[in-house]
Amino acid sequence: QVQLVESGGGLVQPGGSLRLSCVGSGSAFRIYDMDWYRQVPGPQRELVASISSGGSTNYADSVKGRFTISRDNEKKTVYLQMNSLKPEDTAVYYCYCRRWGSWGQGTQVTVSS
Repeated sequence: QVQLVESGGGLVQPGGSLRLSCVGSGSAFRIYDMDWYRQVPGPQRELVASISSGGSTNYADSVKGRFTISRDNEKKTVYLQMNSLKPEDTAVYYCYCRRWGSWGQGTQVTVSS
């Protein structure tokens, strides 16, 4: 199993930036494919960005060109750099480890003036 802890959320004005972090546990973190999801009130979570163990990345069309996912395997951390934030980016953001089906507790991002 792997435990995940997100941080870095907060309140930001439209056009601003935030960087989310997701710290994982376990010695094999480097081989896990990792995702960032987000959820607005309701049952569905939206896949925002993915990064493979080899560093390949994919993004939802809604965030392409604005968000960047990266990882630092030495720190067992996955990042989500979010620029040019919009009110519709407001959500709880979760990181997810596909190997174990593990979720973090989430971090709230609110984009509002």
